[in-house]
Amino acid sequence: MIKAIVSGPAGRMGGRIIHMIEAAAGITLAGAFERPGHPAVDKDVGEVVGLPAMGIKVADYLHEVLGEGDVVIEFTHPEASLNHLREVAAANKAMVLGTTGFSPVQVAEIHALGARTRLVFAPNMSVGVNLMFKVVADIAKVLSEGYDVEIVEAHHRLKKDAPSGTAVKLAQVIAHALDRDLEKVGVYARHGIIGQRTDKEIGLQTVRAGDIVGEHTVLFGGIGERLEIIHRAHSRDNFAKGAVRAAQWVVKQPPACYDMQDVLGLK
Repeated sequence: MIKAIVSGPAGRMGGRIIHMIEAAAGITLAGAFERPGHPAVDKDVGEVVGLPAMGIKVADYLHEVLGEGDVVIEFTHPEASLNHLREVAAANKAMVLGTTGFSPVQVAEIHALGARTRLVFAPNMSVGVNLMFKVVADIAKVLSEGYDVEIVEAHHRLKKDAPSGTAVKLAQVIAHALDRDLEKVGVYARHGIIGQRTDKEIGLQTVRAGDIVGEHTVLFGGIGERLEIIHRAHSRDNFAKGAVRAAQWVVKQPPACYDMQDVLGLK
């Protein structure tokens, strides 16, 4: 039985991950923790996430529960997540990291730490989105000439980073397929008299409104036609299920930094 520790059980993702762990076979919740001083600390996890009492109290530091589990699942904030990964790597545990908004320097450290432990690091754990990553690369290679690429993402009004990690990953995948440097061709906003669109640019546009869980559209626009690939998340359960699946998979792997393409066998 795989023993999981969940970071941020009072959060939108943390709570759903615990629900999915309870519904899955072969994995059990061994611990959970929040930031120090959070109102959920010292409460039963079941009470926090809307389940019957589980006999597990929410801790206020990872180190208090790290020894109880095999894998930590984290969807919180960049600074906290990186600190927790350092602890996980030092303890030779496994981790599933779905936090987004990291800087390039932080991403480099994540990959270095992941090589020492067993890490699944992905901006989106949904099966559908990860299939989308694969499909858009194939489409981009076929439509490499005469088609403009635009990515539009929409999320709830509380999301702090923009564009979403998933949108950035889509842009990276497409740029790689087209042999372009995203740092040079990425266009993240348009306003005013900007002139004609260039042939090589990849647009990433952001919408923040209401309670949108997550929507991503990749548009290949040609003269006389356009092709759109769309993924819409109706709830966070798809992400939570993917995270649990990744946790069950990664504990059995050799030390390395993996992504959901590895977990799903899409590479």
